[in-house]
Amino acid sequence: MTKTIGIIGAGLGGLTLTRVLHLNGIEAVLFEAESWPEARSQGGLLDIHEHNGQPALKAAGLYQDFLRLVRPTEDAKRVVDKDSNILLDVPGNPSSLHPEVDRGELRTMLLSSLPEATIRWGRKATPIKAVGNSRHEVMFADGSLFTADLLVGADGAWSKVRPLLSDSKPLYSGTCFLEIAHPAARNDADGLAAIVGTGTLMAVTPGKGIIAHRNADSSISGYVALNKPEEWIRSIDFSDPRIGREVLAAQFDGWAPDVIDFITASTLDHPTLRPIYALPIGHEWLREPGLTLVGDAAHLMSPFAGEGANLAMYDGAELAQAIIANPSDTEAALVMYEHEMFERTRGIAGMSAQNLGLFFGDTAPNSVVELFERFISTNA
Repeated sequence: MTKTIGIIGAGLGGLTLTRVLHLNGIEAVLFEAESWPEARSQGGLLDIHEHNGQPALKAAGLYQDFLRLVRPTEDAKRVVDKDSNILLDVPGNPSSLHPEVDRGELRTMLLSSLPEATIRWGRKATPIKAVGNSRHEVMFADGSLFTADLLVGADGAWSKVRPLLSDSKPLYSGTCFLEIAHPAARNDADGLAAIVGTGTLMAVTPGKGIIAHRNADSSISGYVALNKPEEWIRSIDFSDPRIGREVLAAQFDGWAPDVIDFITASTLDHPTLRPIYALPIGHEWLREPGLTLVGDAAHLMSPFAGEGANLAMYDGAELAQAIIANPSDTEAALVMYEHEMFERTRGIAGMSAQNLGLFFGDTAPNSVVELFERFISTNA
């Protein structure tokens, strides 16, 4: 294949796509807006599924490397109510079909599998234009240009490539996350480690919740979740971190003090705000020569199906394999890839939206307990 392939976004989907192509002798150029690999935190743990994430890593020739990153038993789940009563306590499973790995370590593994020159850091895409013959020119914020025969948007929720294919925009779900963090040295003294257990704690009621995970080093990371207008959350003033935490904690008035401690004892002075956005369920587009999307750029959904990272990697691997199978007909490869991708993501997007409603809806936390009990019985 002599066509020039450009991929925007060095997340898990873009990296997997680039790696599978590289492994099969097809080179692509990967552009990333961030200036270096560790420019920001990559988030917490991911459970990598046997039906999509793991096959993608096998296609990338990295499955054995992935197994060395697995954190056994960190898939434990605990659900409590606002009074800290344990409603569900599922121990970790060392032989889980959905083993947990650290997102940052997984990304580093993928980065390390590519030649250094493959990734162009500090390249923030600005408007993209068609230049004829199905080719597209990307201008970057630094003034540099790149013209691609095939341009792939792997650039997440606010993709710069998506508008060339679709008029759909992500919609706010009504739920916002704000990060919390607790260093390992403080957790035992504060009693937080005992509340979380060995995996993930979910303390939820209608419209709000605290989700916390105990990491391998015994530190705790997680989120405060609130069903609030995005503008309200953005109005919280963290210039004085103590006051900011008090404003958040006030939303949990009446909760058990040891649960509220996850907010008041957090060491983050300026927690990252993560509003939950989603594209319309069943998001599709008409075929446009020379362009396609993978991951959140194609099918952004809430994290409550646990599929986002898995789907992004699977998209990347499937797109690469379609290109490899059709070396002289890129359009045929894109038609095949998009048709199958639309089919497999539609139901998952619907499930994700439904689960978000169960987590913070009128019947929480009982709805969350029932959700995990169904999952356990299905996967027993």
